[in-house]
Amino acid sequence: MKVFKHSSKGLVLLLAVAAGMNAQAFSVDSSQQRTAQTATLSTTQTTYVQPAAQLTTKTNVVVQSAQTPTPQVATTTRVSVQPSTTATTANYSSQSYANSLDQLALTTRSAAVLVYDLQTNQSIYAKNIDAQRSIASVSKLMTAMVILDAQLDMREQITLIASDLVGAKQASTRLKAGDRMTRSEFTLMTLMRSENPAAKALARTYPGGYDAFIEAMNQKARDLGMYQTKFSDSSGLDPRNMSSASDLLIMMKAVNSDPRYHSIRNFSTAANYDFYIANDSSGDRTYKGYSSNRLVNAGTYPIGVQKTGYIRESGYNVVMETNINNRPAIIVLLGASSSESRWSDAERILTELAYRR
Repeated sequence: MKVFKHSSKGLVLLLAVAAGMNAQAFSVDSSQQRTAQTATLSTTQTTYVQPAAQLTTKTNVVVQSAQTPTPQVATTTRVSVQPSTTATTANYSSQSYANSLDQLALTTRSAAVLVYDLQTNQSIYAKNIDAQRSIASVSKLMTAMVILDAQLDMREQITLIASDLVGAKQASTRLKAGDRMTRSEFTLMTLMRSENPAAKALARTYPGGYDAFIEAMNQKARDLGMYQTKFSDSSGLDPRNMSSASDLLIMMKAVNSDPRYHSIRNFSTAANYDFYIANDSSGDRTYKGYSSNRLVNAGTYPIGVQKTGYIRESGYNVVMETNINNRPAIIVLLGASSSESRWSDAERILTELAYRR
């Protein structure tokens, strides 16, 4: 199995804007940062063409600092198309037999599990996939989608207020009232570090306010066909944020296929980032952030879009996209009884994917 090591120290991430807008570079930055930096970010983006070909696009992006008066984005793209080798004359029985052979033979401890092959558009492992469950911080993927859909100014400064630190549950945080960063940085912090006040501040500063944001989350779920999904807050601390493995697959496929959400891939898979936080009352400081996903930090597996989540009512959850042996797949794990069970299930599935024909 091919081993991937991803380092994001000193990361400068490109934040994509919605399709149809004029080309514009958005980078995670702080207005207090005086030294302009230039970083090279290599990303691998997979686009799926059905059923005749698999299209793989590899893009190298050079992003200049936001302090540069005229930001430029230079991209070099190589596209390779591999013709499908699937026989178009296969009859129903032989196709069903092939699908049955592709099923993963494994045992999982999570309450609900779905492994989906994006190349064949087939489920290759399913367990309680339609059971509606609390999903905790997996909700933050939808939070990021709604933010990007709104085409807001990602360089706008947002200041945390006291109410941002209060949620449906008490949760640990290293943020405090008066902390100020850009919307882009708060989005990165929401996806990478799963900071709940960051997610609440993003919702509060949405046009129409917090309630309008929650409605936009629910409308987005309906538009995608996620009929078993309901959101009550932007962070996932509220146990009434409910979904199912089958619905979360729909959301993951949307993030994976829509270029508007490419920055979610970058942000959710950043292993670490040093946030410069301004605070007029308590003083400025650097917040050293690390991913909440153990597999991302280890860098052993090729992880694309991902999000973890935990509250007592939901158990331990993770959703992620991976690509092993040129076989892209989405993995949804919900309701594990411990963090170790969640990661054991995930690594067992990734190992099985590596040994597929």
